[in-house]
Amino acid sequence: MGKLTNSYIKAGLKIREATSNKSDYGHAFILAGRRGMMGAAVIAAKAAARTGVGLLTVGVPAEERFILQTAVPEAMLFMREEDHYPLDRFSGIGIGPGIGTDEVSEEMLVSVLVQSRIPLVLDADALTIISQNKKLFSCIPEQSIITPHSCEFDRLFGMHKDREERINTARDKAREYHIVIVLKGPETAIITAEEVYYNTTGNAGLAKGGSGDALTGIITSFIAQGYAPDVAAKTGVYLHGLAADITLNEQSMESMLITDVLNNFGKAFEEIRS
Repeated sequence: MGKLTNSYIKAGLKIREATSNKSDYGHAFILAGRRGMMGAAVIAAKAAARTGVGLLTVGVPAEERFILQTAVPEAMLFMREEDHYPLDRFSGIGIGPGIGTDEVSEEMLVSVLVQSRIPLVLDADALTIISQNKKLFSCIPEQSIITPHSCEFDRLFGMHKDREERINTARDKAREYHIVIVLKGPETAIITAEEVYYNTTGNAGLAKGGSGDALTGIITSFIAQGYAPDVAAKTGVYLHGLAADITLNEQSMESMLITDVLNNFGKAFEEIRS
């Protein structure tokens, strides 16, 4: 077991070369949002764009496309009604925030699980769908990252009396399914088959809707840029929390919004590098 520190994260942070271009930093694909939940797609997309990915495509319902294109002009658009998901174009794929749990959403998730040849980032409604159909665990690509909070974790793996029990179960499940588990909460834990790391950044200002959507976007961005899944998870969690800590210089925990946190990602990168 270990703790994430600034020096640990800094050692793994990639350097952007002066002669590089957007193709050097991957292409992320995020499937998120539905009617009434497009904020989840916007937040995840902005988080990915703010954390260095070269190209970003966001899959949303066609009727909601104008929200995404207006809010995140840096992102390209994929309309989810299309029959074919061109997954081979992407180096990082995240799915779940705000997609819903209806039959159409389940079919979309199953299609992505079956087709993907790279690790996925699975969050929110994607985890709810899997919790309702445990057979889908066998379809998750190896080294994928799941990011449950405690209630989602218990829906996936059964009730637990405390965090220690969840950590023990997470270690077993990480080995069984060959995945990375980000157990969100105070001192978010990043669990692999070999290790458990606890985060040292973040505050209760993140205990609001949208925080998990941002984390999905961040980790998907780092995967797309070529970070190993466990490193992407550790770096994403640490940066997310550090930006929230920096935001306390401008807001209180009560008034902090996830959009305030997104705007401080640049300062968080600077602090890690310093």
